[in-house]
This record gives sequence, structure tokens and C-alpha cells, in this order.
Amino acid sequence: MAAFEYQALNQNGQKKKGVLEADSARHARQQLREKGLIALSVEPISDRSKSAGASAQKGSVLSRLLAPSMSPKELALCTRQLATLVQAAMPLEEVLQAVAAQSERSKVKSLLLAVRSKVTEGYTLADSMAEFPSAFPEMYRSTVAAGEHAGHLGLVLNELADYTENKEQSRQKIQLALLYPGLLTVASVAIVSFLLAVVVPDVVKVFIRTGNQLPPLTAGLIAVSDFLKNYGLHLLLLLCAGFLLFSSAYRKPAFRKQVDHFLVDAPLSRKISRGMNAARFAGTLSILTKSGVPLVEGLSIAGAVMPNYFLRDQIQQVAQKVREGSSLFKALESIGRFPPMMLYMIASGERSGELEPMLDRAARQQQQSLEALMATVVGLFEPVVLIAMGGVVLTIVLAILLPILNMNQLIG
Repeated sequence: MAAFEYQALNQNGQKKKGVLEADSARHARQQLREKGLIALSVEPISDRSKSAGASAQKGSVLSRLLAPSMSPKELALCTRQLATLVQAAMPLEEVLQAVAAQSERSKVKSLLLAVRSKVTEGYTLADSMAEFPSAFPEMYRSTVAAGEHAGHLGLVLNELADYTENKEQSRQKIQLALLYPGLLTVASVAIVSFLLAVVVPDVVKVFIRTGNQLPPLTAGLIAVSDFLKNYGLHLLLLLCAGFLLFSSAYRKPAFRKQVDHFLVDAPLSRKISRGMNAARFAGTLSILTKSGVPLVEGLSIAGAVMPNYFLRDQIQQVAQKVREGSSLFKALESIGRFPPMMLYMIASGERSGELEPMLDRAARQQQQSLEALMATVVGLFEPVVLIAMGGVVLTIVLAILLPILNMNQLIG
């Protein structure tokens, strides 16, 4: 049976949307009539998703938004539910139907029922998920395929559930760590801009009327205030236009590769950039090797999920060297952009014949190092912002007080 998404009217004329399973669109309309609903549209989910996925591959932003997908949190939850039910020896069709029934969002329910319809047609779970690449990443599908091939789908799904949950927790930790400094920076810029554009002109207007020569600090502050008052809106629009142009150019692989190359080698950003990509690479390669994916194929997949496009190309060269007979340690070392501790752990795993557990240990170590580094950076960033804001406010106060002190000296 296939999954169909419908829109219908009830007896009160209210529009309803939902998902149901039927042998055909005609059968789906019959089920709606039996429920007292008038069908407006009945569309197979798999066909609609195929067209959305094909359009998304052409690069359309709108098509990518319309393609069926799941949030990282939803994917982690669905994976855990799949792993639990598969390990309980339930048939795969019943597992997918049960997980879909427990889903709160209709889009996720539609997606899982569409996967189930492909499974009932005789496709494997990995091939069924391949119909929805926006929802199930390549690494995810390759891991599932390896589990099905080895006959250990339940164990592989359990490992994949742990991986997706840990990945989501790490992402949330980093977002929460960056939230307060980001809000503090925005608030600081807004307060200083308000002082310079609104408060300062009214205060220093009294000193200008006296005709006395103003201190250089006060004159400079007035110049900055006048500039923001006259051209502040233009400056804001220019910054927004620059941001949009950069975002548009960053979507192009060639430009993004240049920016990522700069980030991975720049002194101020390379430690965070390299740590983030190393943690993603090691974690992905660990789950792939534990699931039975060959090392060369796992390297290609692990490289493809790294956020840095420049390092993606470097990992493809690593995969080629490993394919030609080089050790993983030597191939990664030739890049020169991975943490030494991670390389030494991989070398130890290769020498002892325990590469899989050492990759898992390296992934955890890199993730812990990244979280510690982010905590240090955030901990330093907050006082820096506070000191910078205090310095700006002190400059404004001095610029206002200096003319008052000069006037008192003249009167004295």
C-alpha cells in the first residue's frame, strides 16, 4: 500500500489535511468518502517527494524548502524508536507504521509512511530512505544499508541513534554557549548607537552654543554622532546588502572553498574550525566502520558530511591514498590540518588492529576538546565585550565632561 496526502472538506465545509494508506488514489478517495469527507486533492507522497528532491538537486532554494525533511531532533527521536522496535523483532513495515503513528508532525508522519510504502513494494530500508535525501543524509543511509547487508539492522540502528542524539546534544550545547555572547554584542551595539545618535547631540548642543573651542575628544564624538545621524540608515542598508551578497556568493562551491580554506588556516579561527571538522569526521567514520562500511567508502562519506568544503576535498585525496595502499594515519598526516592527538590515536589503532574502538575514542576526545575550547572562547568573549562597551561608554562620558571642566576653569 502507498501513502497519500490529502486535502478534503468535512460536512461543515472546513478544510482538513492528513495522510492515509491506500492501494491507489481511487481507493484513497473512497476511504475519504466513507469518513464523510469530500476529497479536494489526493497525491502520492513518494511521487511528490521525488519531484521535490529532483528540483532540490538543481539548486532552487524554494525547492529545497519544499523537499520533505526532518529536524535533527526529529531524526534522532525517530532513529531511537526504530532501533527499539527493530530490536524487539517486529516486522519492518509494522515498525515504520508504529513510528509514524507516534509522530506529532504530519510532515514527519507522511515521510515515514512514504518510506513504509516503498518497503512494502520490496525495496530495502536504505533504498526507501534514498527517496528522501533531505530527510536522511548520505551517511545515515549508508549506515542503514551496511546494517541490512550484515543482518544486524537493530544493532546498527541503535548505534546510529546514539550518534544522532549525541550530535544533536553537542549542537544544542554550542548554540546555547553562543546565545548569551551574541545577545550581549547586539545589545551593546544598539545601546552605543542610541547614545551616539540621540543622546549625545542634545547634550553637546549646549557647549556648541558657547562658541568656545571644544576638546578634540568631544569634537570627534560629535563628528561620529553626526555621521550616524545622517548616514546611519545608509550604513545599515549597506551592511545588510553586503551580508546578502556574501551569503549569495558563499553558496557557490568555488567561493565557499576559498573562504573555508582561509578559516581552516587563519590564526584566530583555525583551532575552532579544525576541531569542529575533526570531531564531525571522526564521529562519522567511527559509526560507519562499526556498522561494517569499508574504510575507503567510509572516508568518502565522512568527508562529504564535514562542514568545511576545503577539507572535504582534502579527505577525498586521503581516500585515494588509502585506496592506493597508504595507511590512514599517513594519509591524514599528509594534510597537516588534523589535531595530533587524533592522528596518534588512529595510528595506535592501526598498529594494534583495533581501529574501530580507537576511532570511537578519538571522536569522543575531539568532541570533548571542542566543547572545552568553545567554553573557553565564550568565557573570554563575555568580559571582552563588557570591557569594550565600558570603554565606549567611558569615552562618551569623558567627551561630555571635558567641556564642563573647561568652562569651570574659564569661570574660575
